Amino acid sequence: MRSVIAEKNIVLGVCGGIAAYKSVELLRLLIKDSASVRVMMTQNARRFVGPVTFEALSGNPVCSDLFNSRDKSAMKHIRWAETADAVVIAPATANMIGKIAGGIGDDALSTFVLAVTSPVLVCPSMNSNMYQSAAVQRNLGILKNDGFFIIEPGSGELACKTVGPGRLPDPPYILDRLIRCISPKDLTGNRILVTAGPTREPVDPVRFISNPSSGKMGFAVARAAEHRGAEVILITGPSSLPDLPNVRTIRVNTAREMADAVFAHLESSRIIIKTAAVSDYRPSRKSEKKIKKGEDALILHLEPTQDILTEIGKRKKNQIIVGFAAETDDLEKNAIDKLMRKHLDMIAANRIGWNDSGFESDTNQVTLFYKDGAKESIPIMEKGELAHLILDRITKIMQG
Repeated sequence: MRSVIAEKNIVLGVCGGIAAYKSVELLRLLIKDSASVRVMMTQNARRFVGPVTFEALSGNPVCSDLFNSRDKSAMKHIRWAETADAVVIAPATANMIGKIAGGIGDDALSTFVLAVTSPVLVCPSMNSNMYQSAAVQRNLGILKNDGFFIIEPGSGELACKTVGPGRLPDPPYILDRLIRCISPKDLTGNRILVTAGPTREPVDPVRFISNPSSGKMGFAVARAAEHRGAEVILITGPSSLPDLPNVRTIRVNTAREMADAVFAHLESSRIIIKTAAVSDYRPSRKSEKKIKKGEDALILHLEPTQDILTEIGKRKKNQIIVGFAAETDDLEKNAIDKLMRKHLDMIAANRIGWNDSGFESDTNQVTLFYKDGAKESIPIMEKGELAHLILDRITKIMQG
């Protein structure tokens, strides 16, 4: 997947705290996403992690002293500030937070920040009592009012053995929030309802009817929509995927539970994207006790579950509805039939049974069908990239 930060100029500021070791992993993730990264370190940061490590990973010299004639990066802080697409300071110490809030520039990093006009993400990391002190909280409030993006630290046992807030979040989370900072906000003001994952219809206390859906496609759509400024409600069946930042996640099990959750939020949603693989049938009766294995064949009597997407189509007002169709044969015929019967604006159809497409895969290959009769074949791509492509097509539909 081509990340939104690919080929972007990112400056990573590293301050003197024990969490500086996490900055190495953050840099690695930025490079993996094809960002161009320069690192600025305070003198104290060099006591925790050597600059050679950051230089080796980034391929660029580290700047930590404005007046070191032997440092080829010295005195280039203004040019770095002018060309930066985003800045992330991780870890950000109380000292650096105070300097930035007070407009003080007495070293390379603080001077650089004064000249930056791009988004700046500040990641506080320090002792709990220090973090909760009136001075630090006041300075963080100043930064928020000045337009800086603040990532709240995690809680737990810190290196100083105190327990509480002050832990630097994990690098993947910081990267996710950085991506959101610089993503286009073309979906701001829209509430998007996304369904994901399978449902489980219980046979007895230990068995159920389900399918292999992992929820990856729906979670990818929800994540992409949140990055682009939407208010997102994600209703998911059983999935091992963790909750997404800033996304209201509602976890359900059965088709009935998913239907209840969807209809509770349907009217207030502008866009509905239904990726969930909802069970079409459920046992007519659930055994209250575990069914013991016998010699004879077991016959299950099944009844249809409610067709959630059909009901959404019936209740449709000024909304955009997107469905998914997983097919084994007659993909185009079945997808178009579903599109028209359920009053959808668009449907993404994919053939299941391929290793690189459909259930549980990290990639997907779909064909998009539109209510005006248009058809678009999409090459195989990672689900995160496909999620953004689908949102791109939805924005075009919204624009008429």
